[in-house]
Amino acid sequence: MECVFGLVGNEFAILAADTSAVHSILVHKSNEDKIMLLDSHKLVAASGEPGDRVQFTEYIQKNVALYQFRNGIPLTTPAAANFTRGELATALRKNPYTVNILLAGYDKETGPSLYYIDYIATLHKVDKAAFGYGSYFSLSMMDRHYHSGMSVEEAIDLVDKCILEIRSRLVVAPPNFVIKIVDKDGAREYAWRESVKDAGAPVV
Repeated sequence: MECVFGLVGNEFAILAADTSAVHSILVHKSNEDKIMLLDSHKLVAASGEPGDRVQFTEYIQKNVALYQFRNGIPLTTPAAANFTRGELATALRKNPYTVNILLAGYDKETGPSLYYIDYIATLHKVDKAAFGYGSYFSLSMMDRHYHSGMSVEEAIDLVDKCILEIRSRLVVAPPNFVIKIVDKDGAREYAWRESVKDAGAPVV
């Protein structure tokens, strides 16, 4: 029951994702961070099969870092999105990844941007997007309340409304979410929204 969504505001982009690691009817952990830092000004949030999600996002992260190491300049957000889309398209004809991606970044020249990339290598630049079962509720909330040029406070309030709607409407809703932001100051973790904490290992 994965939930990944994001939006673009005034000079920033925000991504939010549930933090549940689930297999079949079992919840293995509830603090799995599904939003990876690609570089200092890029974030990638992924949903899909856990193995594909981790392996593919790490592959993209290392290749983006390799490009910057070789050339001395980082990839722009559109270039990183097109590279990610190209790798998914190549894999689609060989050994496809079951992974859906939201890629957010900030560039000095063009400002914030958000890219929607699904498992069949569809790429779109968007203002708001979502993946997973939570998208049924988060997309409708964003359709109702989103507007261009939102402030950080307005965007976080909208993210909280989406999380509340998912928790109250989705039959097997994930309890915890992580929120990350990217702007001119870089990509960073903004907050966690937790209703369940992982218990530590029992002391023997």
